[in-house]
Amino acid sequence: MAKELKDLTKRSENYSQWYNDLVVKADLAEQSAVRGCMVIKPYGYAIWEKMQRQLDDMFKETGHVNAYFPLLIPKSYLSCEAEHVEGFAKECAVVTHYRLKNAEDGSGVIVDPAAKLEEELIIRPTSETIIWSTYKNWIQSYRDLPILCNQWANVMRWEMRTRLFLRTAEFLWQEGHTAHATREEAEAEAQRMLNVYADFAENYMAMPVIKGVKSANERFAGALDTYTIEALMQDGKALQSGTSHFLGQNFAKAFDVQFVDKNNKLDYVWATSWGVSTRLMGALIMSHSDDNGLVLPPKLAPIQVVIVPIYKNMEQLAVIDEKVAGIVAKLKELGISVKYDNADNKRPGFKFADYELKGVPVRLVMGGRDLENNTMEVMRRDTLEKETVSCDNIELYVKKLLDDIQSNIYKKAFDYRAKHIVEVDSYDEFKEKIEEGGFILAHWDGTPETEARIKEETKATIRCIPFDGDMTPGVCMVTGKPSARRVLFARAY
Repeated sequence: MAKELKDLTKRSENYSQWYNDLVVKADLAEQSAVRGCMVIKPYGYAIWEKMQRQLDDMFKETGHVNAYFPLLIPKSYLSCEAEHVEGFAKECAVVTHYRLKNAEDGSGVIVDPAAKLEEELIIRPTSETIIWSTYKNWIQSYRDLPILCNQWANVMRWEMRTRLFLRTAEFLWQEGHTAHATREEAEAEAQRMLNVYADFAENYMAMPVIKGVKSANERFAGALDTYTIEALMQDGKALQSGTSHFLGQNFAKAFDVQFVDKNNKLDYVWATSWGVSTRLMGALIMSHSDDNGLVLPPKLAPIQVVIVPIYKNMEQLAVIDEKVAGIVAKLKELGISVKYDNADNKRPGFKFADYELKGVPVRLVMGGRDLENNTMEVMRRDTLEKETVSCDNIELYVKKLLDDIQSNIYKKAFDYRAKHIVEVDSYDEFKEKIEEGGFILAHWDGTPETEARIKEETKATIRCIPFDGDMTPGVCMVTGKPSARRVLFARAY
């Protein structure tokens, strides 16, 4: 049974299959009866809840408040902003009727043709339109600004090719939508929230990211600028892990959201939107996990420490139970989430394999000899190293170990990225290197035509124009025309 739990496809053999196996075997999610949608299982949802709770705290620390807006959007709203509707039109699910009825021939339930909606409703692919139609009612004066709202919600984008967490027709996310009196405030807000995402990715997910701005071809539909954090997965592909959009006055003009400024003049409101989704679950899995299963950063692990007893009889278990109870209490006092698994319906070997597969950062084991010696076996999930440690002050030892694991996981991911980011100057070298995977820094002439050609010929896209890094001008690797600076390319999910 334990072998079956860990019978994963190896990353080196088939990375895609390894990922699919791991999501299912680690009890994170599974395919649903609805094509392209997923069921997030309790353990997977517990990880998402940890992410959600931390992000929500970070949003509130920056002055944001939560609200909720409708799931259904009138079709006419999407027509108000031309670029926006063009960007999402092919992914929209449409509600056309509001009632079912039994078929007269008894064959089952049918849509009642008499219940056709006067105007079709779109299941939200994103909420800019419904929110800005609402903000029109909230904003009259500069005194009403800024509005700093966020909502936790589900959205629907009718994806044709789906993968659990990475790309599903329905997914969970948060979307921030803010309104400002000036362009400068809105641009600062968009960049501030990108920095919040980067902070979360690096300090909680232990995932290094590169911050930058998207090219015109890659920016969000209806935005003037899209800022992004890009992470590198273990197979050498990039994953866009969070975006923040400066929307200018596009949506304010589309929904006629004006305000009286300090000079008593009418102006259109400036806007941002920003979001991360359950795609971060995919990023977490692919950044750190190994051929034995999940590797979770302690800050996001639902169970940080699991304790497993090994005993000969129920009398011995009772003594171990009593000893472990004190250790569990001390760990909890330090804010560490701990599970003592003394259930007798599974053998210790099965439990070891299961918790290893699920990425629990620290495993403690107490057997009869440990009981006599006042010790426990400690295993850290990131390196699988074991050692025997005294029970005296073991809670302090474990607390430090969790911090070490968090740091080590980040360092491992950072070192991997450092080894897989290269500069190239010629298109031939680019074509060669892109087959090896990883990030490539190369010069580009800034034109959408050259960008499109690179994508068509190599399947690589400009992930971002990094904020940091080498700003030295050069010449485009494809056309030889002047280039202001190197940009970041990769193949991506």
